[in-house]
Parts: sequence; C-alpha cells; structure tokens
Amino acid sequence: MFYKTYHATPMGTATMASDGAGLTGLWLEGQSNYERTVRGKLVEKADLSVFDDTKKWLDDYFSGKKPEVSDLALSLKGTEFRMMVWDLLIKIPYGELTTYGGIAKTVAHQMGRKTMSAQAVGGAVGNNPISIIVPCHRVVGTNGSLTGYAGGIDKKIKLLEHEGVDMSRLYVPQKGTAL
Repeated sequence: MFYKTYHATPMGTATMASDGAGLTGLWLEGQSNYERTVRGKLVEKADLSVFDDTKKWLDDYFSGKKPEVSDLALSLKGTEFRMMVWDLLIKIPYGELTTYGGIAKTVAHQMGRKTMSAQAVGGAVGNNPISIIVPCHRVVGTNGSLTGYAGGIDKKIKLLEHEGVDMSRLYVPQKGTAL
C-alpha cells in the first residue's frame, strides 16, 4: 500500500507519496508525471514520519538552507539505468548544474560502454519520481537550454534562481519536444 499527503510550498502544493518507510514520490501541481511512478492505490495518510521529515526538508530548502538528501529516507524504484541516473542527480550540489550529455558520459563509463545517449538520460531524468529533492531541475542542455522539466520550465527557472544559479548563459528554447 502507498500513502500520500500534501504540503504547501512556494512552488504550489506538493503531493508526497510513501510506501510507509521511505519517500516514493514528490510532485508539484501540474507536473506531467504526477503519481505515474507509484504502483498501486494512494491512500491519504498524513501522520507518517517520512512525511514529517520531507515537509521539514522542503521548508528548510525554501527558507534558503541547504538540507542534505541523505537526511531523508528515499524509496526510489526503477530500472537499473534509471537508478544510476537518479543517483547521479542526487550528487549534483545545490546551486550547480550539469548537462544531459555529462550524465550520459558518466553512465556510459559506469556501464563499461563507449557512449550513451543524452536522450536516454533525458528520459530517465524526466521520469524522476521525487521532484526537487532528487534535483532534476539542475540538469540543462549542453548549449544552456533549459529544456525538459516535468514541473514546467517556469518552475525549473524559479528553483534555479532560488539556488542562486547564474542564469545569464541559460535560455528557454522556442520549440522542441521537451518544453
């Protein structure tokens, strides 16, 4: 069984999901992959310690603190490839960026391959079930494109600005499939 509750953030209401032990999902209002990654029915239950911990983490984050992902019990479930990508996302420091291509090179190396598709990495990033905490908003195109955020480009920009990222070399693409 899976549980859910809600928490107000400066980015809108966040829905949190848990398997009872760890956080399995965190989605912002209007997010394109909302609840898609949970296998089973979500029952509303606010009184789980993982939800209390996640609310505190989010409150700290939005108040300008830099809480550690390791402070939370995460229960990420995915393919081996997705888990590799999500693990790399967790390691992106607060206020810093990486690229889909950079993650692809690291994953290729970890898998003993010569190359890896940045688009495949983009698919894994786009299916990240724990928004903000697993910081997929910190991934941009190699050319500075702010493409590909399930919560919407406007929220990606706000999160990056909140973290103090220099936005001068970044831009919103005018067309594309990942807007």
